[in-house]
Amino acid sequence: MTALTEFSIAVQKRFGRQRLRKFILGLIPFIVLIALWEMNTAFVWFDPVEIPPITDVWEAIFWLQSDCPSFMAAVDGHNGCQLSNNVLSSIGRVMLATVVGVPLGIGFGILAGMNRTVSAYLEPIGVFMNSVSGIAWIPLAVVWFGVGWETTLFIMLNTIFWLLFFNTMMGVRAVPRVLVQGVQTLGGSHLDTIRQVYLPGAMPSIITGGRMAMGFGWRALIAAEMIGGDSGLGFMIFVSASEFKTEEVFLGVILISIIFLATDRYLLVPLEKWTIERWGLVWKPT
Repeated sequence: MTALTEFSIAVQKRFGRQRLRKFILGLIPFIVLIALWEMNTAFVWFDPVEIPPITDVWEAIFWLQSDCPSFMAAVDGHNGCQLSNNVLSSIGRVMLATVVGVPLGIGFGILAGMNRTVSAYLEPIGVFMNSVSGIAWIPLAVVWFGVGWETTLFIMLNTIFWLLFFNTMMGVRAVPRVLVQGVQTLGGSHLDTIRQVYLPGAMPSIITGGRMAMGFGWRALIAAEMIGGDSGLGFMIFVSASEFKTEEVFLGVILISIIFLATDRYLLVPLEKWTIERWGLVWKPT
C-alpha cells in the first residue's frame, strides 16, 4: 500500500467519505475559476486593469497592511492598518446590528403572531417593508444621518429586523391552536405558552429568517458602505475603484465572500440543521 493510499484512507476515516466527497465537489468551481484567472494572466484575454493577476491581489494585502505593527494596532485604528480597519469595521457593524435587530425582530414577531387578527393586518406591512428594506433606503438614510456609521447601521438593522419579524410572525401564526389550548388548559401562563409552544413551533421559521437576514443584510451593508460609509470593505472597494486599483477591488470582493461563506457554513447552517432536527421536522437516522 502506497503512502498516498494510506493518506487517502486516513482522510476518509477522519472526515467521512460523504463529507469529503461534498467538500471536493464544492472546491471544483473555485479551482476552475482560479485556473481561468491564471490563464487570463498568461494569455491576456482581458487587460490587467480590468482583471489583475492573482499575485497583485495577494500583494495588495501586504500593501494595505503596511506600517501596521500588530493586530491590536488595527483594533485601535492605527492609520497604516487600512485592511484590518475596514474588515473590523464591517464585522463590527454586522455584530452590532445582529445583537440589536435579532431580539427586536423575534420579540415583536412573536407578539404579533400570537394574535391572528393583528398578524393578518401586519402581514402586508411586513411584505412591503421587506420589498423596500436594505439598499432602497440608502439615499434617504444618507439624507437623514449623513455619511458615517449611523447610515450603515440603519440599513443593516432595517434589513435584519423586518426579515426576522415577518418570518417569526408567520411561524408563530402557523402553530396549531390545539397546542396553545393544551398548555393553557393545564394551567400554563402566557409566558409558558410562548416558551413551550410558540417559540419552539416558530423556531425553524426564525432560523430561516435569520439566515436570510444575514445574507441580505450583509449585501445591504456593503452597498451602504459604498455610498454612505466612511469605512468598511464596501468603502474600500468604492475608493479603490475610483482610483482604478482593481487588485484592491478584487481583494475586497474575495474577503466579503470568505467572511459570509464562513459565517453561513460554520454558524448559520449548523444552527438551522440542529433546529430542524431538534423540533422533529425531519427524521435523523441513528
